[in-house]
Amino acid sequence: MSEVQTMEGLDKDVHPAEDLMDTKETLFADEISYPDGGLRAWLIVLGAFFSTFSTFGYVNSWGASNLSLAILLASTLPSSSSAISWIGSVQIALTFGVAVWMGRLFDNGWFALPAACASVALVVLTVLTGQCTEFWQFLLCQGFAIGIASGVIFGPTLAIVSHWFKRRRSTALGIVAAGSSVGGLIIPILVQRLIPQIGFPWTTRVLALLLLFTTGILNLCLKRRLPPVKTSGGIFNWKAFQSKPFTLYTLAVFVCFFGLYTRKLLTYIDVSATNAGIAPSFDVYLLAIANASSGAGRIMTGLLADRIGCMSVMIPGTLLAAIVTYAWPFATSLRSLVAVSIIYGFSSGIFVGLQAVPLIHMGDMSDVGRRTGTLFSILAISALAGPPISGAIASATGDYKAVGYYAGSAMMVAIGILIYVRYLMTGKWFGGKF
Repeated sequence: MSEVQTMEGLDKDVHPAEDLMDTKETLFADEISYPDGGLRAWLIVLGAFFSTFSTFGYVNSWGASNLSLAILLASTLPSSSSAISWIGSVQIALTFGVAVWMGRLFDNGWFALPAACASVALVVLTVLTGQCTEFWQFLLCQGFAIGIASGVIFGPTLAIVSHWFKRRRSTALGIVAAGSSVGGLIIPILVQRLIPQIGFPWTTRVLALLLLFTTGILNLCLKRRLPPVKTSGGIFNWKAFQSKPFTLYTLAVFVCFFGLYTRKLLTYIDVSATNAGIAPSFDVYLLAIANASSGAGRIMTGLLADRIGCMSVMIPGTLLAAIVTYAWPFATSLRSLVAVSIIYGFSSGIFVGLQAVPLIHMGDMSDVGRRTGTLFSILAISALAGPPISGAIASATGDYKAVGYYAGSAMMVAIGILIYVRYLMTGKWFGGKF
């Protein structure tokens, strides 16, 4: 460790043997100025907020439709509950996985046209979902097609925000990440209330109108600021893995997602509530409570991270999420499940809201789209595998205790790696700002 990195110097050379940037790139990064505020910059945040609302807010609400789909598919799919979980898994995996392609396109100057086309596709596909009657139709439309459209929209979002903010970057990205929580708060309640009144097909049409509004705003507001830089190489930034901090950070987030996407307890907490004798009509509110609390966690800790460092907030937040995950299967009353929803939502929101911030600082801004895309494509594997693994554990054991142990342990392993990454970036086990 030849030099200690501080927040003020995060975009400068820190580890000469492992750095991702050559001298020319470093000088380019040093010359970049950031608005860090102003009407245009905050409109970018607004557009990015609705980007995550329309993509991950949609994905995080998947559990609200499970019961209706199970009823629709009961006659043609004997193990409907297990199979339906694959639809959500494919959707979240593709939302992450497509990001690597969009990251490369973004670095080369492409954003507006792909985002507009994907927005139209997202609205149309949501309407078409209401016309599906077979499992393969739901898997193709809701899982694959909507997953791809969501990935095209979400892929460049964090990179765009990073063009406009540096000193307030954690705050801005925390607000952006809260968009998925707000979507996860509104959409489940909307779906739960509308399906009994107007049916599943018309509910999807109402949801499509909501998405038409939110995607319209994101297309009007989002715009890149820095000029595109033509870089050599493929869609993956393999050079980034020459950096030990980047490689280990990617590993930590990859492992953490196995636990976090159990699916953030957002699938299983409502099922466990029903098993505990709580009225099914209240189950969806546990999902909404968790998402609302997650949004608060993302915004509040974003403000704190700008002061003390992103990993100084991420590590204790993820530790709290792991502890609550261990405790969750033992929550058998309404009060305890509400408490789990609030605490887990808040603590997991810390990780989700800040996960991209360390990554942005681990290389040159001209390559940030491809770098974030590389990370998200790797995360797609654990996001896809996490829910089925959890489901298999629950089926094999007959309860959710083993699921809690599995998910909590995955997070604990990730925490250990994050602590070491922070040490590499600061040269200190305690203290230092990162």
